[in-house]
Amino acid sequence: MSIGAVALDNDYSPWLPSGAPTQVAAETGAIAARLRHTASRGAVVAGGDLLAIIVTLAVFVPNLFQWWVPAFVLMALGLSAFRGNYRTRITMSVARDTSAVVTCVAVPLVTLAVVARLGSQEVSVLEVGFAACIAILLGRSISYAFVRRVRRRGAFGERTLIVGAGQVAVHFAATLDEHPEYGLRPVGFLDDCDEEELSHPLLGRVEDLDSVLREHTIDRVVLAFGVSRETALVDVLRACDNAVVDIHVLPRFFELGFGAAGHDVDVVWGYPLLRLRRDAMRLSPRIAKRLFDVCVAGLMLVLLSPLYAALALAVKITSRGPVYFRQTRVGKRGKVVEVLKFRSMWVNTDSDTQWDVTADERVTSIGSIMRKTSLDELPQLWNVVRGDMSLVGPRPERPFFVEQFKQEVPHYQDRHRVPVGLTGLAQVNGLRGDTSIDERAWFDNHYIDNWSMGHDLVILARTAGAVIKQARN
Repeated sequence: MSIGAVALDNDYSPWLPSGAPTQVAAETGAIAARLRHTASRGAVVAGGDLLAIIVTLAVFVPNLFQWWVPAFVLMALGLSAFRGNYRTRITMSVARDTSAVVTCVAVPLVTLAVVARLGSQEVSVLEVGFAACIAILLGRSISYAFVRRVRRRGAFGERTLIVGAGQVAVHFAATLDEHPEYGLRPVGFLDDCDEEELSHPLLGRVEDLDSVLREHTIDRVVLAFGVSRETALVDVLRACDNAVVDIHVLPRFFELGFGAAGHDVDVVWGYPLLRLRRDAMRLSPRIAKRLFDVCVAGLMLVLLSPLYAALALAVKITSRGPVYFRQTRVGKRGKVVEVLKFRSMWVNTDSDTQWDVTADERVTSIGSIMRKTSLDELPQLWNVVRGDMSLVGPRPERPFFVEQFKQEVPHYQDRHRVPVGLTGLAQVNGLRGDTSIDERAWFDNHYIDNWSMGHDLVILARTAGAVIKQARN
């Protein structure tokens, strides 16, 4: 049986669409429609910001035909979009936006003031910045009032599914019906209970979430809890990671003041809704991560090319066999990829099924040095460049062991939601070689669920430190 057949038969990829081509096409069309709907709402706020900045510049800048003027507009709007300020929010508050607006105006303006020496021109940077912030906030107050008004009339409404049909969930659904200005339109519940005395239809059980999202064109999901076990909800929500919906959690005991706080929380008539970030699954962060991977991996290949060539030559002249050791590993969504390494052992045929080779006598002299310093994995930078891997992510495993671990380790398959990595959170915490697979899966899923670009940078820095420390020992 071929490797590809093994991956398919053993169900490494439960996140892939399983419907017929027509079903997939219908889902794609629904996703595109939702994206257009969301973009139209964000465009209202972005358009208001653009108008406010242009008016401010027209008033305070004598000559608009200078290169820094459009640069400031693009930088301010771009930074605001990057920070998620144009993402559709449930509750819209100018007071809440103040700090973000000040940052998105001040950073580009100060940067351009230094580069373009605006202080030497007839322009007061402080006045421009202050006026731009006031104009943007005023524009947003108007935009928000407009959005709330059209929401009450039925426009910009978001079809909302409530997971859980307990007393709190039923009251929350009634609140949404009474306050259409929030834009959430409850279409039904999901729970493992009867439909009696529910204000909206019971659309299925919790495990039906993925299919209900598609069939009912859901825009937002609110996890309000009910009779379903919380451990089952983890599997269900992770299976829907690639769905184009926002998922919110209504925290338990929020009535006692245990509700979450911060930028990811919307308060709907006293109900705090914590938005699950899921940044690793969103398009713009994925694009940013991919660009970062290609640039850094490409630069490292250029800078380390002398060392790369020396290691390749050393492998070739110290033992018979190819320079590269090629091995199939299970990557994102169960896709089998061919991972490259410098060959560190004599040629053998049991590498796909032998777990630990730390004390293996077949390790060559140069291979022992490369393994100690992790230099044998240097060719995997090519895997990163061509898109098989990322710089940071769960380490890829061989199909033979994936089949074994998915039966024994809870949530092991969940780690295949993102591209595999050259290094990862589990590895910088010492989980390399013959260590706990349960703990590796835990750290890998924690990394995915809490991903950020800053977190990747920290992991890369810790990896570099660990490699240097290991090489000294």
